[in-house]
Amino acid sequence: MTSVYDDQPNAHKKFMEKLDACIRNHDKEIEKMCNFHHQGFVDAITELLKVRTDAEKLKVQVTDTNRRFQDAGKEVIVQTEDIIRCRIQQRNITTVVEKLQLCLPVLEMYSKLKEQMSTKRYYSALKTMEQLENVYFPRVSQYRFCQLMIDNLPKLREDIKEISMSDLKDFLESIRKHSDKIGETAMKQGDEETFENYYRKQRKKQARLVLQPQSNMHETVDGYRRYFTQIVGFFVVEDHILHVTQGLVTRAYTDELWNMALSKIIAVLRAHSKCLDDYLYIGKSNSLFYKMENKDIFEEDNYSPIPIVSEEEYKIVISKFPFQDPDLEKQSFPKKFPMSQSVPHIYIQVKEFIYASLKFSESLHRSSTEIDDMLRKSTNLLLTRTLNSCLLNLIRKPHIGLAELVQIIINTTHLEQACKYLEDFITNITNISQETVHTTRLYGLSTFKDARHAAEGEIYTKLNQKIDEFVQLADYDWTMSEPDGRASGYLMDLINFLRSIFQVFTHLPGKVAQTACMSACQHLSTSLMQMLLDNELKQISMGAVQQFNLDVIQCELFASSEPVPGFQGDTLQLAFIDLRQLLDLFMVWDWSTYLADYGQPASKYLRVNPNTALILLEKMKDTNKKNNIFAQFRKNDRDKQKLIETVVKQLRSLVNGMSQHT
Repeated sequence: MTSVYDDQPNAHKKFMEKLDACIRNHDKEIEKMCNFHHQGFVDAITELLKVRTDAEKLKVQVTDTNRRFQDAGKEVIVQTEDIIRCRIQQRNITTVVEKLQLCLPVLEMYSKLKEQMSTKRYYSALKTMEQLENVYFPRVSQYRFCQLMIDNLPKLREDIKEISMSDLKDFLESIRKHSDKIGETAMKQGDEETFENYYRKQRKKQARLVLQPQSNMHETVDGYRRYFTQIVGFFVVEDHILHVTQGLVTRAYTDELWNMALSKIIAVLRAHSKCLDDYLYIGKSNSLFYKMENKDIFEEDNYSPIPIVSEEEYKIVISKFPFQDPDLEKQSFPKKFPMSQSVPHIYIQVKEFIYASLKFSESLHRSSTEIDDMLRKSTNLLLTRTLNSCLLNLIRKPHIGLAELVQIIINTTHLEQACKYLEDFITNITNISQETVHTTRLYGLSTFKDARHAAEGEIYTKLNQKIDEFVQLADYDWTMSEPDGRASGYLMDLINFLRSIFQVFTHLPGKVAQTACMSACQHLSTSLMQMLLDNELKQISMGAVQQFNLDVIQCELFASSEPVPGFQGDTLQLAFIDLRQLLDLFMVWDWSTYLADYGQPASKYLRVNPNTALILLEKMKDTNKKNNIFAQFRKNDRDKQKLIETVVKQLRSLVNGMSQHT
């Protein structure tokens, strides 16, 4: 720069000229570069303007999508809130059911008390009050209705007291009013007494004659029959006189006469039969158990597990029945025994029966071994005849439902397990070891096994009856053009019922629960198939088939959810395989595959019977044209109608071939 300004003249001017020239060259380069990129810049601006338009459209779409999403979300929120409310209601219902199960026994006992009061059974009413106060009220003392009942008991007791006093006063007043007649009767007693003594003396002589057997009585059964019919006839006359006369025959006189006759009969039969003691013993055993049977043990049971809220209650039950379960012992209170109240009652009555039998057998002067054998035989008769008969009669009663039957099965299981304790009990009181060669075993296993089998059969029957009740509520629109999009209400109610009842079945032995579940699914599948093939049903649209398919899907989902544990793979789902293959065939319209593979073991539609397919196809063929898929075929492609006719002919041919082969 110094040389430009100092050394040469005009150097500055030249420098400026060169600088200007250089600037012009750069300007030209810049202009050339700008000219080269100008079109790209214009295109970029144009694209940017287009993007702005698209961005505005996108903004509108996003805004619209957001609005629609918000609208859809509102419905989801509403449904979610509904679900939350339903869950709360479900939880509340479960709580209510649990509380009701706790309260129902109390209400039933209080209702029983009111009935006893209304029928003037005051002694029984007092016993019921005692049970309520000591057993039932403590379990539900927190409820207001319980307090009302508790407050009402003193009034009921006072009512009983007043009624009893009133009856006593009436009785005393009646005696006072009739004292003159009583005196008059007493004065006449001298003549009557002479006649009564003569009558009774003569009848005793006649009784001795009747009780004297013929010498050849033991030779035939008819001899014994005539002997006993004479005795029965004699005492029938005495019983009739006892009830139609006053004073001539008394209960004490007939009892005395009967005791005399009984000793004579025993002596006669002992002389003719070495097995008499056994017969007498068996008769006594049956008599004792009939007394036990009349205690209404089964009628008073509520057939629900025994609830216990304290250690004292637990010990009371254990003292009555030999139950051992370490898991139950570890549980905190309140808890429940698996059996119901009748189990310890039956066990106690059987022990009392054995005690009474022991007392009776001791009077026969038998050896300890013979007494032990007699006790075991009579206990076996008790279990296999009378108790088994009582259980079977109970199981067949119409008011016994599924839950009660489940409880009965559980009860018989525990009674069966208790038989070994009864054997030990007999061993202890007779001092005869069970290891003795000729010791008779108790037949509790067979007795309670028969009762369980009967209860299981009733469960299967009643479960199928409940399924039939639900299925009868089905109300399909068989001509609908489109399905509803959700399963039918009756079917969902049925599935919910089955889920709840199978939860109860979890207390049953595994095989019983599985058999009941499989039986129910098979019965439901058969009922649904019969509904499709019903002769009264003339027309079915494709929309109805699709709706029906939604219901079958729910059945399959239920089966796959393992409502009862223990099924392998899809075993339970196979109950619906006939329906599934039939519906798939019609919904996919896969007739070419069906006809080509018919009769092949690997056929996709192996379970579809040609006659079943033909019946359903005929119903769909005759559907109203407006709702009929075939009308569309005729409209859009008439060749498909010919295909349908061809399928019908081929199905009929298969059906005819099957009938000829059969």
